[in-house]
Amino acid sequence: MKIKSLIYSTATVVLLASLTACISESAKEANLEAQAKISKADAEKTALAKVPNGTVKEAEIEKEKGKLIWSFDLATPGTKDITEVTVDAITGEIASVETEKPE
Repeated sequence: MKIKSLIYSTATVVLLASLTACISESAKEANLEAQAKISKADAEKTALAKVPNGTVKEAEIEKEKGKLIWSFDLATPGTKDITEVTVDAITGEIASVETEKPE
């Protein structure tokens, strides 16, 4: 009986820790989005214009080297490479374009 109680307690602690981490990550992202002058939709259009026929696989807003950026991982038909395009969330200009190999 003590083992069951210990297992349930441990599972509850792990679940609450995971939930707290998710909530704080969402709050952090919402705070960064509030600081952005360029919307996610506009930044996405800019990124997609840089990679013809690309599709967004992942997108996030983050601070990188002191700059607020939108980061997009774009897949292109006919290749397994992912192109990461970052767009300055204040100016709307492309900050970087990098190709990542599936290694």
